[in-house]
Amino acid sequence: MPVQDRPLTPAGRRVLRVASELFYERGVGSVGMELIAAEAGVTKKTVYDRFGSKDALILAYLDARDERWRDFMTGRIAEVTGPRERVLATFDALGEWLATESGRGCSMVNACAELPDPAHPVHQVAAKQKAWVRALYADLVDDGTLADQLLILHEGAVVAFSVGGIRDAAAKARAAAGALLPRALSAGGP
Repeated sequence: MPVQDRPLTPAGRRVLRVASELFYERGVGSVGMELIAAEAGVTKKTVYDRFGSKDALILAYLDARDERWRDFMTGRIAEVTGPRERVLATFDALGEWLATESGRGCSMVNACAELPDPAHPVHQVAAKQKAWVRALYADLVDDGTLADQLLILHEGAVVAFSVGGIRDAAAKARAAAGALLPRALSAGGP
């Protein structure tokens, strides 16, 4: 069984938690396996035995963060009814996530910036995550062009928050999204 397909042991979960915190706060390039092992209270051999390589650990971090994000977003959308309210809830969820989980911006974009080779697997993980967000909007509005516009507002809010220091970027993106949504959506469209 390949290393990445084995269930995580308690030490493996601890390594992933520590690596996730360090990678997000300091960047994937500046964090070494020695630091991760020391902070997780394991040997470097344990880290490699479980994850195989730093790249595999980076991918595990991004996958775990993406799973948390998807669960968070879908949970927030499930709390509201009505097609318009569900779209707007995505921006409310984004604002909450940015304030509590994502002060340094998008982990996917950050990793791609640090590992700029488009052939590096982080680009596939990031593209998959962005495609999921776009598909979420497409499902909510049943309109590909509008889904693209909502995705751009969403991603722009992340950058405006983390780089531009606009603390209410998600709320402003929500207002712009509200202006874009067709009247038919309010009347019970998709």
